Amino acid sequence: MSTVPALRVRAMRPEDVDVVAEIFHLGWHDGHDGHVSAELARARTAASFRDRAAARVAQTLLMLRGSEVAGFVVVNDDELEQVYVAAAHRGRDVAPRLLLEGLRVVGEHGHERAWLAVAPGNARARRCYEKQGWVEGVLLDYQAEGPDGPISTPCLRYERAVAA
Repeated sequence: MSTVPALRVRAMRPEDVDVVAEIFHLGWHDGHDGHVSAELARARTAASFRDRAAARVAQTLLMLRGSEVAGFVVVNDDELEQVYVAAAHRGRDVAPRLLLEGLRVVGEHGHERAWLAVAPGNARARRCYEKQGWVEGVLLDYQAEGPDGPISTPCLRYERAVAA
C-alpha cells in the first residue's frame, strides 16, 4: 500500500512562478469562464497569469504534497485575494488547508475577519467556502486587475472570522 505524502506549507519562491502561473491560469478559467465579462476573460491570458504570479511571490503560500505544488493562496492584508488548487488535488484536503493558512496570515496582519471575492456563478468555489464556514455577504463591484487598469467585475464578498 502506498502512502500519500502529507501536506506542507511553504512560502512561494521566484522559481515557483511557472508552476503557480499554470495552476492559476487553468483554475481561473475552470471557475470563471462563462461567469465574468468577455473583457475580463480576454485579459486572462497565460502571460497575464505569469505576470500576476511573479508580482505576488512575497504574498503567496504554497501547499505542497511531497514536492508537487498542490495549490496556493495569496493574502493581501485582510483579503484572500487568490485561492487555487491544482486540478489533480481538487476535492481532497488541499482547499481547506489553504483557507486556514490564509486565515492565519490575515490574523498575523492584525485583523479579526478575512474576506474573499468569488464570481456568483462559481458554484464549486462557493460550496467549498461555505463548507469551511465562510458566509456570503454583499454583492460588490470588484476591481479586477486588467492590462489597462481595473476591470469592474460583480462578485460576492464572503467573510469569516479569523478565529472560529
